[in-house]
Amino acid sequence: MIDFYLKEALIKKFIRFAAVGFTGLLVDYSITAFSKEILRIPKFVANAMGFIVAATSNYYLNRIWTFRSHNPEIMIEFTQFMLISAIGLAINTFILWLVIRNWKFNFYISKAFAIAVVTLWNFLANAAYTFHALAN
Repeated sequence: MIDFYLKEALIKKFIRFAAVGFTGLLVDYSITAFSKEILRIPKFVANAMGFIVAATSNYYLNRIWTFRSHNPEIMIEFTQFMLISAIGLAINTFILWLVIRNWKFNFYISKAFAIAVVTLWNFLANAAYTFHALAN
């Protein structure tokens, strides 16, 4: 019975994480598109800029809403979140490169696929490492 409630709580957290991620997706795409199309910044640099701004806003929203963290060590928690996000950025960039190079997909379609993969990585890693939600 307890196992069921833990799984249910984890699913609720994932749904919240995905909702926060959707706002991050809007931030990410906006920054990326503006940087790439208007400022003419190279696509992979623009991608990194969008990803970092979105990760920062996602940390705050996930801390207060998804995981409801009360950890007083905010800078440590933020650093852990950003480390996981940086690994996610590497995965994201690799997937972008791989899909564009091998399958010639549109940049933004490739980015959507990369975001879907990285969302799963970010949730599991942050639930386990940053917010310790898998231990509760």
